Amino acid sequence: MAKQPVKIVTIGGGSSYTPELVEGFIKRFDTLPISEFWFVDIEEGREKLEIVGSMAKRMFEAAGKPTKVHLTIDRREALKDADFVTTQFRVGLLDARVKDERIPNSHGMLGQETNGAGGMFKAFRTIPVILDIVEDMKELCPDAWLINFTNPAGMVTEAVLKNGGWEKIIGLCNVPIGQYKAAAHVLNTPEEELTFKFGGLNHMHWHRVWDSAGKERTMEVIDALYGNKSENETEPANIHGMPFLHEQVRNLKMLPCGYHRYYYLTDEMLKHQLEEFNGIGTRAEQVKRVEAELFELYKDPNLDHKPEQLSKRGGAYYSDAACEIINSIYNDKGTMMVVSTRNNGAMADLPYDCAVEISAYIGANGATPVNFGKLPPAQRGLLQVMKAMEEVTIEAAATGCYDAALQAFTLNPLVTSGPGAKVLLDEMLEAHKAHLPLFHK
Repeated sequence: MAKQPVKIVTIGGGSSYTPELVEGFIKRFDTLPISEFWFVDIEEGREKLEIVGSMAKRMFEAAGKPTKVHLTIDRREALKDADFVTTQFRVGLLDARVKDERIPNSHGMLGQETNGAGGMFKAFRTIPVILDIVEDMKELCPDAWLINFTNPAGMVTEAVLKNGGWEKIIGLCNVPIGQYKAAAHVLNTPEEELTFKFGGLNHMHWHRVWDSAGKERTMEVIDALYGNKSENETEPANIHGMPFLHEQVRNLKMLPCGYHRYYYLTDEMLKHQLEEFNGIGTRAEQVKRVEAELFELYKDPNLDHKPEQLSKRGGAYYSDAACEIINSIYNDKGTMMVVSTRNNGAMADLPYDCAVEISAYIGANGATPVNFGKLPPAQRGLLQVMKAMEEVTIEAAATGCYDAALQAFTLNPLVTSGPGAKVLLDEMLEAHKAHLPLFHK
């Protein structure tokens, strides 16, 4: 019996990433037919929504797919009877990310989209909005799956599970896909012949690698990537490819993710950030220039495919993550993917009910995490501190509690503790006042 086509809603539809998403669904249309695709944005994003939405229509038409594309700033209109809801929004737009990076830098601290003070403030702005979306979904599409790509993806996923009371959520990230490809490249082995085991948190996971004969190849990959050269080409565009210390990674006996540089190479990464801060601008300012170029391209009425320039945006392989996860749920495929989901004991060193980023089988019932077990001390200590910081950050975001926000700042290894943390917190609260109503009641 043929399955019914689906209705998909993308919140943050005016994002420059949207063509990547559309491309992924077009490639999978034979197994994942889409009857309706709704792109939702806010009034401030209307122009970008119209531009990228028109391009999405051209892409479906050029591919000969019968999907009806709708553009709206009425979220509730879009959500009614949806089968899948994807979220890729940015509260405060890129201007907010500029503040997240520039203000910490001005205090001599790391400023980054998902790490340090900037990452916590992105959570403060985002979590109340995702919880509002969940309340609408409970009413309008109670059987839908929520697939979240909005950063910080792990904290957003945990907030929905714990504070939103919504079980049908999976968070995802494109970083692990790049790491699959890096291992396959250095081992000169097709990806499908390798087995990967990831465990940790979003933007803070480690992984191991085995070949099809069951032989572990992790140390070979470590030596190939970090023994002789930087692995710049294996990282998303938004991470500076500072070489890891080979000896330190060998001691881990697991491969770190690119974001570990902020914790393993803090001084070097800060120095690089401050050079950009005083020169070409922070990563957010660079992204604003890339986005402006992309939207000029998207305006071309003859453009009906994803442009190559999108790879500079940092969202490479997004479609493979977002679209395949929906395809795997829809067709109950049991595909192994790396996602943010409820721990359920898979990471023995973390709370049972928290969100982790981990290898999991994806099927009709969602994500079933693969047991990762206990971590060695070097990984365990950092991971537990970061999970505690995430839990306190979520508490602050969901309640607007200043004291909890200060506690989160104090816990975060990338924020100077004591009076310096309070000064930074107060300045950022004022700078983001328009998007933090719970903190400014």
